[in-house]
Amino acid sequence: MMKILSRGLICLTGLLIIFMLAACKGQETPLSEEGAVDMSILITSSAFSEGGTIPRMYTCDDKNVSPPLAWTGVPTNTVSLALIMDDPDAPAGTWVHWVLYNLPADQTSLEQGKTDVGVDGKNDFGRTGYGGPCPPRGSNHRYYVKLYALDKLLDLKSGATKAQVESAMRGHIVGQGQLIGKYGR
Repeated sequence: MMKILSRGLICLTGLLIIFMLAACKGQETPLSEEGAVDMSILITSSAFSEGGTIPRMYTCDDKNVSPPLAWTGVPTNTVSLALIMDDPDAPAGTWVHWVLYNLPADQTSLEQGKTDVGVDGKNDFGRTGYGGPCPPRGSNHRYYVKLYALDKLLDLKSGATKAQVESAMRGHIVGQGQLIGKYGR
């Protein structure tokens, strides 16, 4: 009887783990330092709220300009900031919409259509700078805007990819935050 109960408990535990992993699938997690996640930075936008709809003007269906962003809670030992915006719901895997790095540590916002601060990386549209949401018709995607506080400037030229920026940031993140917006067509 104990063997049956023990096997049942093991099976139940296995199913619970599978369920928890399935529930987490597709959720973006912050780039963390050896498991520690310091989500001290609060990112907001006057254009959309956390989990809200990104207005059409910031997408490929309209002006395709970057939305206004603001943040607080940047740690005092920050030397530079990096921003990555991506879509984990893209059919072919996470799609990178914006990579921006070496923003000044004292920067607390980006105006709509930002073009003159930091260093632009390459997005998955094959261009530098911002590329707005552009999901396939009939779908609604999530867009993660992630800001990283770093203890150094990144030694990367303009046009670096998300992977190159993330590699250069490893071991140098002192704070981070994210804002999620949605857009569907």
